[in-house]
Amino acid sequence: MTRARIVLGVFLAFMLVAPLVLPEFQITLLNYIGLYSIVAMGLVLLTGVGGLTSFGQAAFVGLGAYTTAYLTTVYGVSPWLTLVGGLALTFVIALFLGFISLRLSGHYLPLGTIAWGISLYFLFGNMEFLGGHTGISSLPAISLFGIVLDSGRKFHYLIWTLALLALLSMHNLLDSRSGRAIRALKGGGLMAESFGVNTARMKIIIFVYAALLASLSGWLYAHLLRFVNPTPFSINAGIEYLFMAVVGGAASVWGAVIGAGILTILKQWLQDLLPKLLGQSGNFEMIVFGVLLVLLLQRARDGIMPLVVRYFPSPNKPLPPATQSLPTRARPAAGETVLELKGARKTFGGLLAVNDLSFSMDSGEILGLIGPNGAGKSTVFNLVTGVLPATGGEVNFRGERIDILSSRAIVTRGMARTFQHVHLLPDMSVLENVAIGAHQRGDMGVISAALHMERAEEAKLLAEAARQLERVGLGDSIHEQAGNLALGQQRIMEIARALCADPVLLLLDEPAAGLRFQEKRSLAELLRKLKSEGMSILLVEHDMDFVMKLVDRLVVMDFGEKLAEGLPKEIQANPVVLEAYLGGVK
Repeated sequence: MTRARIVLGVFLAFMLVAPLVLPEFQITLLNYIGLYSIVAMGLVLLTGVGGLTSFGQAAFVGLGAYTTAYLTTVYGVSPWLTLVGGLALTFVIALFLGFISLRLSGHYLPLGTIAWGISLYFLFGNMEFLGGHTGISSLPAISLFGIVLDSGRKFHYLIWTLALLALLSMHNLLDSRSGRAIRALKGGGLMAESFGVNTARMKIIIFVYAALLASLSGWLYAHLLRFVNPTPFSINAGIEYLFMAVVGGAASVWGAVIGAGILTILKQWLQDLLPKLLGQSGNFEMIVFGVLLVLLLQRARDGIMPLVVRYFPSPNKPLPPATQSLPTRARPAAGETVLELKGARKTFGGLLAVNDLSFSMDSGEILGLIGPNGAGKSTVFNLVTGVLPATGGEVNFRGERIDILSSRAIVTRGMARTFQHVHLLPDMSVLENVAIGAHQRGDMGVISAALHMERAEEAKLLAEAARQLERVGLGDSIHEQAGNLALGQQRIMEIARALCADPVLLLLDEPAAGLRFQEKRSLAELLRKLKSEGMSILLVEHDMDFVMKLVDRLVVMDFGEKLAEGLPKEIQANPVVLEAYLGGVK
């Protein structure tokens, strides 16, 4: 048994016996830590993992609390039914606010969350039927299996049961196809879209998910205290929730529990200690708390949890057994035209990046696209893969016009790519990075992932990723963090990720850059093997020795235009090409 599992067992045993042995005050602190942990978990998902900063989560806590307070006291509705009502109301409001807020980017997004957080706070305080700033009292106690939860000791078990269930569901979610897509939001939106991830939809999903967790916490809070007023749902509370996630470890689910515990206990300790030291009362704890927080973040920017993990590492998880392989698409017939550009044009304002470019390539062909830096090669890749819309002309893939389609739609048709500058998620394993390439080959959603119902599909996706890593020679690195690989290995990993999409056309943007001589030879052998299996490859590369020995034909670009097209030996002898690009090559 690992140290991590031993610590988890001790934690669960402590939570089980705590109400039987601890004094009432400490039980109250534990209950608050549980409530805050549920909200902080949502912020871990939204901010730490998804990269979307929100200061307004306290408002969603208030929605859950006020919904149950109003319905139970005015209409006598069962608290369990009000939980459903509060979650439903929160879902609708969060969906609306998400569509508005998530269109913002940069610092405008957190400012937007502050705006609606303040608005909802004042709404709670100014609505007469909600009791104004006085609030609503005399909420009924929750009954569970005939037991009335009318004390903190009894309520402890409900709070922590729901907190641990929320933690388990989020752990399941992040350890899934949907979880990889969510983690790709923070540093790889372009890459994720290129492999079929609907990033806008994923942002809405995690925004709503975090709001529902906050609403659940609000429902628990209201029936624990049996009283609500607007004060706990202010923007200050929203900032504290965010601090909890950041201090514990914004990218760790357990960090939410650690952060909630540290901040709750520290705040209480300072409130007791400082008046005695200073001889007067006041909110001095907030001053000291702020200084301590700055010092902590200077020493541990990623929070406490990464430091804990060093002492309690988890072993590498074995690959789940896959009983079946993912289905593969049929390869195009020999000689079939797979890609055709007809007068493709792209302008950026007054800059003409691609000017009426036309060429085609057949099935099983390796076509090189070469030219000086700034010739427009990567722009062509972005036009072909849907990253950029074409200003004019057409791009056709297997007889279908695709320049009007999104990246997500294009990859499902059998086209995948690598990038000029490596796009990876450095904190994820090599296996998980590569598995993102197979995202569009699965269909299980967030709910199935949270309930751990997608294990069969997940096993097939991971098995496919492992197979492609073996194929490119990185089979021994599947559990390595992708950021620890050398640049050349990272480029090879990107090829494995593209192969996971089961493409018939592979677009490689400078794959040999950063590779040593032997690695280039291995890459060339791999590409020839892929060609022999019927795959078409469009290659951008500056290493002319590598290109000339590998490709079937070449298209040369200069200043966005096609300068020449032909066999490698024809291009090497072309005086126009020699003058513009190959003058130094012998």
